[in-house]
Amino acid sequence: MSGRFITLEGGEGAGKSSNLTWLAERLREAGVPVTVTREPGGTELAERIRAVLLDPGAETMADGTELLLVFAARAQHLEALIRPALERGDWVLCDRFMDATWAYQGAGRGFDPSAIAALESMVLRGLSPDRTLLFDVPVAQGMARAGKRSRPDRIEREAHAFFERVRQCYLERAAAEPERFRVIDAGAGLEAVRAELDTHLQEMLRWR
Repeated sequence: MSGRFITLEGGEGAGKSSNLTWLAERLREAGVPVTVTREPGGTELAERIRAVLLDPGAETMADGTELLLVFAARAQHLEALIRPALERGDWVLCDRFMDATWAYQGAGRGFDPSAIAALESMVLRGLSPDRTLLFDVPVAQGMARAGKRSRPDRIEREAHAFFERVRQCYLERAAAEPERFRVIDAGAGLEAVRAELDTHLQEMLRWR
């Protein structure tokens, strides 16, 4: 069985994390070896970088610093966890990946696309997800869900307009790559979301 790379994307409060766990359990029940991870993070060193990225802190983080930290964490994550897991035949389920950088740092921050593309080429070296599940939810609904968390991180404190740009970028990327993306209506109830997710799961299982 060859390894597969599956990413879950979406804005704040889209329900990626809980559905990631559910999806991993279904795959394991089907006999698929699974590695579950997240970005930024996934390894001990990358998680330390994540803590710096998300800490509100007293000092304002420059946009360029944020972008470079995201890619520093990703470079470590890829070499220490993702590539080895794929090479041994695991299906890697990752909570956010490169599309998040285009959405958050690209559209959200308005960062120079050529800089992001150059870093993407250097760090990913051609690696792309086999499937990306985009959990799409209206920004107001997602932020209401995220607002129930006890301590919002540095990104979660951004303005509503920032997350509207993030959502729009995600939808545009999904429209541009329909063969890779599957868009899930994350604003629906949990039962409806799981039913839709199960349809995509069955499709992916046919890869074996």
